Amino acid sequence: MKLYARIGLATCLTLSSAAIASAADIAPLLAPTAQQQETESGWKFTVAPYFWMAGLTGDTAQFGLPEVHIDSSFGDIWDHLDFAFMATGEARNGPYSIFGDVIYTDLSADGHTPNGILANSVDVKSKTFAGLLGVGYAIYEDQSSNLDFVGGLKVWSVDSTLSFSGGLLNGRKREDSATWVDAVAGLRGAYYFTPEFYMTGWGLVGAGGADLDWDAALGLGYKFTDTISVVAGYRALGVDYSDDGFKFDAVQHGPILGVAIHF
Repeated sequence: MKLYARIGLATCLTLSSAAIASAADIAPLLAPTAQQQETESGWKFTVAPYFWMAGLTGDTAQFGLPEVHIDSSFGDIWDHLDFAFMATGEARNGPYSIFGDVIYTDLSADGHTPNGILANSVDVKSKTFAGLLGVGYAIYEDQSSNLDFVGGLKVWSVDSTLSFSGGLLNGRKREDSATWVDAVAGLRGAYYFTPEFYMTGWGLVGAGGADLDWDAALGLGYKFTDTISVVAGYRALGVDYSDDGFKFDAVQHGPILGVAIHF
């Protein structure tokens, strides 16, 4: 079961990293829509790198192996992360907004078989792309606060590879992958206590390829200038997906930090 647990861990860590980024989720936290800098055309733009220190709890199954329960800290995820790229952006004109996000992650884990007959060790590598495109409309807005209704499509794509070393399966590889799309909708908003200090948050829920896809967060931000702001908060996200032996039913939660650039 240790090998199964490591394979399950790699799957969960991969999807957890993918779930870190969703423009409908991140943009409102890092780019509150009230009191932003406005261009002559009326458009406001924001790009925002971010970092989510999330742990993960849930159940996973892949490669036809038995279902495994995972309870991983942020440190476990960090130890298995080989490479990650995350970027999100938003364009807004009056009450209307368009947002998008792209994320790529590359994770790995390894484990040793108990007897070394079929293989001495197994390496698991997972590559994930996640992207979201959505739109929003402000249903309430004044000088110090705003509340938007948002909706969009979230695309997930996961490709995992098992590589066997030693034993009868030496040099063999096996791949398993899943791609699905979820529709999400909800509310996001911001409230400025002062021109610099604000609170922001969101709540989203959806489904599609997944049986359930939900996300909620609350953060505090500070605008150093009209161009740069920072935010710190807490976020929780849950996904329940299963299809043809591939299963990911988990919740990620933890602190989030970010920097937003407005122009």
